[in-house]
Amino acid sequence: MNDQKPRVLQLGRLLPWLEEQLAGHFDLVLLAQQPDPQAYLAGHGREFAGAVTSAAVGIDAATIEALPALKVISSFGVGLDKIDLQAAARRGIPVGYTPDVLNDCVADTAFTLLLDVARRASEADRFVRRGAWLNEKFPLATRVSGKRLGIVGLGRIGRTIARRASGFDMEIRYHNRRPVEGVPYGYEASLLELARWADFLVVAAAGGAESRSLISAEVLQALGPKGFLVNIARGTVVDEAALIKALQDKAIAGAGLDVYVDEPRVPEGLFALDNVVLLPHVASATHETRQAMADLVLENLRAFFSEGKLKAAAPVA
Repeated sequence: MNDQKPRVLQLGRLLPWLEEQLAGHFDLVLLAQQPDPQAYLAGHGREFAGAVTSAAVGIDAATIEALPALKVISSFGVGLDKIDLQAAARRGIPVGYTPDVLNDCVADTAFTLLLDVARRASEADRFVRRGAWLNEKFPLATRVSGKRLGIVGLGRIGRTIARRASGFDMEIRYHNRRPVEGVPYGYEASLLELARWADFLVVAAAGGAESRSLISAEVLQALGPKGFLVNIARGTVVDEAALIKALQDKAIAGAGLDVYVDEPRVPEGLFALDNVVLLPHVASATHETRQAMADLVLENLRAFFSEGKLKAAAPVA
């Protein structure tokens, strides 16, 4: 790396440790701290060789356009739906992200939600806390072991979820745009047929325009009144209004959700329902995983500026 530190623009807040490391290695500017971010970009955008962001914040085409000297983007997370990959590709700007290091924790969260909603753990906790156990018996729940698990999106995280399921003796099938080579799980070309077959349907597909409302009212109807939905992907992959109606009408047995369409605003229609477990987008939120993600964000930038290539590059749009 040259004696003169590359200038890097930070979009949105990151972990304090990561911000400290970035400031030590680069000439770092946090856009949100500027009194008028748009005026700052207009006046100083040409000074930045790098940009660092997160999956939650992303970077749009207008911001990329406002950075004419931009050579690299490094993002904290695996979600790419808020990063304009096409705008970056047109400029030949590589995008770094943090795959693999969060697979285990996201898969663990998928099973946390699956077990919770099936065995009614959160509902039972509320039952005990309000003193209902003194006068009532808690209703029966649903067994998980030996059931049918359908996975929507058999990527890195989907395959890790499948391995978790083997410990519960579950039969596994999956739906992708095309079959995945070298996996022992059954491929289902039709999402509707996978939903009809599955006792549990876990969504691990990538977000973005192509997968918007992939889990539709029709898919939920196919999953049926004994089926459970778990979503640890992106809120946009599920038709949220259709899901709320399906839960209210008991058209599906229940759902476990970590993600929503308009985070952090969760639809109030979900709050009164006992057949849904709600998490605040925490699938990768462990000390160990967030540290590994921060390490990779930093390494992506350092590797690019010293070696000209990223440690982990997103697919080119």
